[in-house]
Amino acid sequence: MSVETVSPGLVTFVGHASTMIELDGVSLLTDPVLRPRIAHLRRQVVPVETPHRPPDAVLISHQHFDHLDLPSLRTLGSDVRIIAPRQSLRLLSSSGFSRAEGLDVGDSVAVGPVLVTAVPAEHDGRRWPFQPTGDSIGFLVEGSKSVYFAGDTDIYDEMAIHLPDVDLALMPVWGWGPTLGPGHMDPEAAARATALIRPRLAVPIHWGTLFPIGLRRWRNELLSRPPHQFAELVSDYSPETEVRVLSPGESTDIGSRG
Repeated sequence: MSVETVSPGLVTFVGHASTMIELDGVSLLTDPVLRPRIAHLRRQVVPVETPHRPPDAVLISHQHFDHLDLPSLRTLGSDVRIIAPRQSLRLLSSSGFSRAEGLDVGDSVAVGPVLVTAVPAEHDGRRWPFQPTGDSIGFLVEGSKSVYFAGDTDIYDEMAIHLPDVDLALMPVWGWGPTLGPGHMDPEAAARATALIRPRLAVPIHWGTLFPIGLRRWRNELLSRPPHQFAELVSDYSPETEVRVLSPGESTDIGSRG
């Protein structure tokens, strides 16, 4: 898969929480994990190609290793623009990234004609085991269309307030192992969150990509079942929302109807 061609209103599911959002001539890469293995987690699908040119900006939701992967970021160049929670700036700058910008919830920055705003996320985003604290944020991307990238979060009541009139919601529906800890959504919680936001379109992410080495033969269903459970539940909770399940590497047009 190539992610270098900028096409207005296109979203590509790269895998796990990595997506490429292409809107109004701007390309935004979220939480890039572009290599075949992180510690005990092995990529279960074919890795994507490294972009031939860096995106206009990288959006980092928090500092967990499966969301802020320094080797993947280095493939994009030390001068790639990174937009991340403010508490992650020390890690990014000490790792050699010269264009890292920190946001608190409610802060916005422009990337060309697109506005990127940090929105709340209910998730402990510290980088274990060394950092005592760490923020998590989601992102609202607004141009001719609007896209919500959740990163990692649990459902919270104010979602509807922070995310009005969203065209596309990129919703995490699972994780990287057989269980989920606090601050994550399973398909049912993600469907309830979607009902709060009421986007026109939802794409499930954070599934089917990373899994502990040796565990696939015992729990293979977790690599494929969660997004389809999510789609079934959204049809009950929020029937006005269209769900498109993308396999890693597949794209969809934000502006089109399925």
